[in-house]
Amino acid sequence: MILTVTPNPAVDHTLQLESDLVSDTVARTDTTRLDPGGKGINVSEFLVELDVETVATGFVGGFLGQFLREELTMREITNDFIEISGHTRLNTTILAPQSEYKINQNGPTIADSSTNRLIETIKRHDPEIVVIAGSLPSGINPRTIDQIAEAGTWETVVDVAGDVLRDLQAEYALCKPNRVELGAATGGTVDSLDDAISAARKLRKHGFKHVVASLGKNGAIMATPDAVLHIPALDVDVIDTVGAGDALLSGVLTERQQGGSSEAALRTGVAVASRVISVSGTSVPPLDDLTTTAEEMPITAY
Repeated sequence: MILTVTPNPAVDHTLQLESDLVSDTVARTDTTRLDPGGKGINVSEFLVELDVETVATGFVGGFLGQFLREELTMREITNDFIEISGHTRLNTTILAPQSEYKINQNGPTIADSSTNRLIETIKRHDPEIVVIAGSLPSGINPRTIDQIAEAGTWETVVDVAGDVLRDLQAEYALCKPNRVELGAATGGTVDSLDDAISAARKLRKHGFKHVVASLGKNGAIMATPDAVLHIPALDVDVIDTVGAGDALLSGVLTERQQGGSSEAALRTGVAVASRVISVSGTSVPPLDDLTTTAEEMPITAY
């Protein structure tokens, strides 16, 4: 079983306007939606569609936390969140004809006692893999993530900001930075495939057995103990890139849990991500029949 930890989940509030915002003028809309948000939650949603057993956890509070729990349960995503005294954050996206506005709240402060409850919750579910993903609220820091990684026999996977990756000290099975995070974690810029390969190798020496990096138009790489594997971006119509990194990680983890090779894991990850970016919206598209796409991908080892 793969358990995901979203330290700072959110309810994503999206509004569609027919005209751009104007100062001191009331804007009205009938087009709005609320969705569970957070990278770990996204990973669990993709894993469910991929037929992988998963449990989503993290910290929630207030009426938005209750909404998040109920929405995930309705979507048949098993969840076991830690209730806190603060309030789950609300992230707002306003889509206007000529502009897009994003307002993300920082989130609540997490007490040490809540972190201890989280570790006990993880132990109770006895997962094979623990995924810690997304931004960190106040009270959670790299040492907290190290404590989770060291608390059990599970493999720990992280998808966090580059500066957080840089400060982690425990041993990790895998990390999944994007291009910017890869540069931030290794103290340089990643402008080319060669830069990415060099940075991934450097990050491996820091305590990450595998490094999976999403590189946009340059595809994706996986640094392993034996080589750095590269798959170029597939020739698909890109409609919406939201969630692409989470989809990539979900595919990689699915193949790894099933005992597949590193090559198979990277291929499956890229296949899932390519399916996700080819459709619009926040809902998870069907992820069946990916085998043919994955098998046809060219892969190069460096």
